[in-house]
Amino acid sequence: MMTDTSLKHQITEAMKDAMRAKAKQRLGAIRLMLADIKRIEVDERIEVDDTRVLAILDKMTKQRRDSIAQFDAAGRDDLSAQEHAELAVIAEFLPTALSEDEVGELITAAITDSKAESMRDMGKVMGILKPQLQGRADMAVVSQLIKTRLN
Repeated sequence: MMTDTSLKHQITEAMKDAMRAKAKQRLGAIRLMLADIKRIEVDERIEVDDTRVLAILDKMTKQRRDSIAQFDAAGRDDLSAQEHAELAVIAEFLPTALSEDEVGELITAAITDSKAESMRDMGKVMGILKPQLQGRADMAVVSQLIKTRLN
């Protein structure tokens, strides 16, 4: 059941606020988020929950970071600025990012809990960590840290 404090509801309310404020750039970024959420709901015939919304926003964040790197490398400051602006709006709806120490502690706990001993156990460790870290840490970095520890 949908609660009024759901992430999707918060994003929808933010869209209304942006429309009232005539904040064109912010409105555009929020509409992109809602479009992605709606696309998944329609494609999969489901109502997304907060966990799924976080996964969607996490993916959008990763896409923006990749685009920014490419635009910066190509000297396209205008496009890079647009992606930075979208990234800032998306970040408002993500939980507070974890510190390196906090991520490290979670990795250590996950390795212990899963009794992981080698790279073959990487999937078990990621399975434990993904729900805890979704939207709160860059999973590519987390993956690298796990590999380093398991090797």
